[in-house]
Amino acid sequence: MKHASVGGELRVSTSEATAFSGAVKSEAAIPEVGGSRKSVISARTTRKSQFNRGFWLVVLGAALWGVDPLFRVILLKSVTSSQIVLLEHLIIALLVLPALWKNRKELKGLSWRHGGALLFISWGGSAIASILFTMALSSGNLNATLLLQKLQPLFAIILASLLLKEKLPRNFFGLFLIALVGTYLLTFGFTIPIGHFSDFVQVSSLLSMGAAALWGGSTVMGRMLVGRMKYETVTSLRYVLALPLLFAITWNEGAAWSLPAGSTMFAAFTLNIIGQALLPGLLSLLVYYKGLTTTKASVATLAELSFPMVGVLVNGIVFQQVITVAQICGFVFIWAALFLISRQEQPAQVNELGA
Repeated sequence: MKHASVGGELRVSTSEATAFSGAVKSEAAIPEVGGSRKSVISARTTRKSQFNRGFWLVVLGAALWGVDPLFRVILLKSVTSSQIVLLEHLIIALLVLPALWKNRKELKGLSWRHGGALLFISWGGSAIASILFTMALSSGNLNATLLLQKLQPLFAIILASLLLKEKLPRNFFGLFLIALVGTYLLTFGFTIPIGHFSDFVQVSSLLSMGAAALWGGSTVMGRMLVGRMKYETVTSLRYVLALPLLFAITWNEGAAWSLPAGSTMFAAFTLNIIGQALLPGLLSLLVYYKGLTTTKASVATLAELSFPMVGVLVNGIVFQQVITVAQICGFVFIWAALFLISRQEQPAQVNELGA
């Protein structure tokens, strides 16, 4: 391999140049070869370690979303979709206000671009998307609703390419296809999930597609924001800023609050709404945004496919649904794709706070 010297100062053997060609290109003016080798190797190891840790944090955060139906489906028996989302946001907002006050200096000098991103993830990804998906769960063809949610990575990849100018990892689309096949097998097995195309063309399907687009866009906007402020601040603002819109939606809906009357039923309802707010709500997003600080949005959206895998485990453990051979194949496909992506050195560029 040919390697040009840098300003006449860098002299290495052919084998050394081959081994460290990628590092030499990124360190264009290194005066001492011996010292630079250690620093380059250390830097590359650190970047890869950060990427792996961040990638798997995104996987974990998304996996926590898989327990969401355990709480949400039960709550739908008592209150409406918008009421569930409002209560969830109120509980979380009360918990995150101290952290938001502590980090309030980060809000100074925010650009219109970052302000728009905050409104998108709070109003779009947190409030509206949650309501749309909850409404879709309670009506229409459930299989069609779940299948349409798999469009979310496509929205995220397109937006990440347009807004963040992200370059995709090696063999990304091949691995992405493998993960989608695994997700399909995990959800529907070796069968065709719907009998007619008309099953997609209904209100619940449109609601599901809207939620997928908003959540995919929120991944990209969140990646933009965690380069500007702490992940705790982004998580806090996501819930706090959504409250005015949720109050307006719930008030305009005009539905009565049908809370359980008996003490036992009310206690069960309270535990479910708190569990919904803390586990698939606050905790999952704290972990998710922490991982997103060193993970590209286009890669993170693939990591989010851990969500349906946990959903299947929950169905098997809680609802005693037997895991099939097709679902096992789906597990293998998704985890293989996630593992191969995590092996690549693709850390996201993180801007300094205040940049």
